[in-house]
Amino acid sequence: MNFFNLKLFPVKVFSLTQNLAEILKHPTAIITLIGVLILIFVFIKIKRIKITPKITTRIGIALALSAVLQIFRLYHFPQGGSVTLGSLVPILIIALIYGPEIGFLTGFLHGIITLFLDPYILHPIQLLFDYPLPSMALGLAGYFKSKKVIGAIVAIFAKFIFHFISGVVFFGSFAPKGMSPIIYSLVVNGTFMLTDGIICVFLIALLPISMLSKNEKNNVYR
Repeated sequence: MNFFNLKLFPVKVFSLTQNLAEILKHPTAIITLIGVLILIFVFIKIKRIKITPKITTRIGIALALSAVLQIFRLYHFPQGGSVTLGSLVPILIIALIYGPEIGFLTGFLHGIITLFLDPYILHPIQLLFDYPLPSMALGLAGYFKSKKVIGAIVAIFAKFIFHFISGVVFFGSFAPKGMSPIIYSLVVNGTFMLTDGIICVFLIALLPISMLSKNEKNNVYR
């Protein structure tokens, strides 16, 4: 019995190694795995939070305000993405006041709303990396409650990373002849995310987040 186990073990290891090597040849498979793992992690975090009716109302207001700001955009790129009047700010405020978990939830809902408002779908995984995941990344600002500007920068940069990956893997064919998909994605996504990000960070810097947070603690968590 032991003899057969010893014979089968190397075969199983070889098969696993071969499967991993095959997966690494396909970038779509890799980012699918990454995306699913991130979703599982975030949903586990979200499941632990307690949402009161007042917080639900705040989330609804933030999503509605974000949707309105997104409609009145300054510029819209042909393959999706736009420069807005700070449409990410309401989501960042929710994260900074209520923490990352509620920020992730609000971001996820924001991503779904954005999908309906400005859909551009080439692939199911591209949809994941251009809508729910980057919007969920805005919840990262909640880890920097006492440093709102840094929190906003980190969250917006994380959002850019998801769009950048999507651009390389799924929009690389749109790159002009002779241009690397990496450079193309960096230029296209970097242009609208940098502009939109500067507007959002500027607005966050001006807003009295600490005062809003203090008021919410007094009113919501009674």
